[in-house]
Amino acid sequence: MSEIAVRPNETTVPLMPCASVEETLAFYDSLGFEVAYKQSKPYVYLALRWSGFQLHFGPAPKELDPARGESGACLVLVDAVAPYHAAFVAAMRRVHGKVLSSGVPRITRYRPGASRFTLIDPSGNSIVFIQRDEPAEVEYGGSKKLTGLARALDNARILREFKNDDLQAFRALKSAVRKHGADAPVVERAIALCHLIDLATVLGEPTDPWTADLRGLNLTSGDRQRIESELGHLPGLQEWLP
Repeated sequence: MSEIAVRPNETTVPLMPCASVEETLAFYDSLGFEVAYKQSKPYVYLALRWSGFQLHFGPAPKELDPARGESGACLVLVDAVAPYHAAFVAAMRRVHGKVLSSGVPRITRYRPGASRFTLIDPSGNSIVFIQRDEPAEVEYGGSKKLTGLARALDNARILREFKNDDLQAFRALKSAVRKHGADAPVVERAIALCHLIDLATVLGEPTDPWTADLRGLNLTSGDRQRIESELGHLPGLQEWLP
């Protein structure tokens, strides 16, 4: 009797915890997901579908705290991440009148040229969309070729885009501006302050100290062009700049 050979055509489907059936269904429905299967008893099981992939959900541990970010995760590899982010942001604006950028659930910001972003659902699960041609080597903790405030900015980028840790990015930039801001080029200081204002807004922190500092800078037209080129995706940028 001949053995059946293993064929490399497998399909894997993530199974993540669901802390609330109602909140999970409402969130994913608002983004345009379809319900492929729904079961509440004798145990929770949901299967949701969007475009060409599925997400499945099962019972959550009793001690699960969605806000702690210790739930499940799923990587979705795509050819280009920007259209996915745009689709989800547009859906959030239609349903909620705004982009859910803080708390749980939320979507991380997308910087033009970035290779990933993350959806965090009501149970704290992270759905990470990653561009297939993302660089194989990413410098975590700041590029070794950079120093001072420039390195801190790169470190904050890694914390936000790859680790989804806005709070740590905020703390790191605050410390770096105090330590290196006076010696850094004015345009780097301005970029750091813009990031601090954006992070403070997302985290519900006061923005006044950073806004006042930013408006006190003497920026050239070239400085403004660089800032707008790098940070044009931030919705309040023109209001912050002097």
